[in-house]
This record gives sequence, structure tokens and C-alpha cells, in this order.
Amino acid sequence: MQQTMVNTRFRYIEKAGALIALCTALLPEAGFAATDTALLPRNLSPWGMFANADIVVKAVMIGLALASLATWTVWLAKTIELRRATTAAKRRLRLLESDTTLADVERDSMDGNDAVAQIIQSAAREAVLSEGVVDDGLKERVALRLERVEAAMSRRIARGTGVLATIGATAPFVGLFGTVWGIMNAFIGISEAHTTNLAVVAPGIAEALLATALGLVAAIPAVVIYNYFARSIAAYRALLGDASAQVLLLISRQGSLEGGRRSARAARAAE
Repeated sequence: MQQTMVNTRFRYIEKAGALIALCTALLPEAGFAATDTALLPRNLSPWGMFANADIVVKAVMIGLALASLATWTVWLAKTIELRRATTAAKRRLRLLESDTTLADVERDSMDGNDAVAQIIQSAAREAVLSEGVVDDGLKERVALRLERVEAAMSRRIARGTGVLATIGATAPFVGLFGTVWGIMNAFIGISEAHTTNLAVVAPGIAEALLATALGLVAAIPAVVIYNYFARSIAAYRALLGDASAQVLLLISRQGSLEGGRRSARAARAAE
């Protein structure tokens, strides 16, 4: 009987020892888990990640935000400019296609500063300098003047679109630089803390991903807007080419009419 009681007590002691050992093994893990939870960043929102980011990553994010702002500013300004220029060009082109003369359209465009008005004024100025003599030399000189005006007006309307091309080409790489820097900070934090827990890794990785996202946010609209403007500017240049062709047609028609009048006068004089 006593032996049985002794054996029962030993079994209880063994169970108690095993329970104590289990608790001892679990308590440090629980303490570490609580510590990890306490060390986790409380604010992983975009603004919180920006506020807690390294100075280099902050500079990258600010630069990308300014680039995105520049993209939308150029989009708004060039959209308004292109719309006004295209409307004015179409209106002048309708006037050139009507039954008119170079002198009439030159009077109508005297106070205009749009591209087609500049084309008309340049052709009229060359006609005046040639003293009204309409020949092949005049047509060549007018064509040269119109090419120069078209080139100048095309450069003016395309001004500012180079910024979009630059942003679209470089913003992903700038964001990638912020990504690399954030990952470097994450590895440095791991090395200093001698641990790979989430509290050490998460902030740097989050900053890196945010820099990448901002790079894409700046680059994608810039590329799309640049392609849109490239097509719109090409259509605008086509309008200027049509206007130049119409001006040359007016000059050629005027030369034919004057040649016919001179022939008629010579025929009457011969009679």
C-alpha cells in the first residue's frame, strides 16, 4: 500500500516537473512575441511611412511628388494652348479655302499672332518685298519663309513636352533608387538588432515599396500624356502644312490672273 502511494506521488511530481518545464519554455517565447508586437510600427499609412522614412527616401518621394505635379501642370497648360491654337488654325484655314485673295486674308490676319496668321503675314511681306512680281522666284522665297515659320511655330507648341519625356523615362529609376535605399536600411536594421523579426524588417521594406509606387505614379501618366501630346502636335503641324499649301495656291492663282491680264493687254495693244 505504501509502495503504491509512493509511486503515485512520484508520478504527480514527474507531471508537475514536465508542466513547469513547459511553462519555462513558453514564457520567453511569449515575452518575445509581446516585445515584437510592441516594436511593430503603429502607423503604416502612406503618410506615416513617409514621416518615418530615411532622409534619402524622403528626398526621393518629394522629388517624385514634384515630378507628378509638374506632369499634370504641363498637361493642363498644353491642353489649353493646343485647343486654342488648333481652333485658330482651323478658322484661318477655312478663310484660306474660301474664294479670297492673299491681300484680303492678310488684312484679316493683321492683328493675329497665331501660327497661320504668321504664315499669311510672312507670305504677304515677301510679296511686298518682291514689288508684286509673281514668278517662280517669288514662290520659292515664300516657300522658304513658310517652312521657317512652320518650324518656329512647331517648336513653340511643343515647348514643355520634353519635361514629360524626361519624367516618364527617369521616374521609375528614381523610385528604384528609393527602393534600394529602403532595403539597405532594412538589412542594416537586421544587422544591428541581431534579429529577423517583422518589427525590424517591415519599416524599411514598406518605405521601399512606397518609393517604387510613387515612381510608377509619376512615370505612367507622364508617358501617356506625352504620347497624347505627340499625336495632337502632329495633327497641328498638319494643319500648318495645309495652311502653307493654301497660301502658295493663292500666290500661284494670283500670278496666273496677272499673267492673263498682261496677255490680254498685250493682245489689245497689238490690235
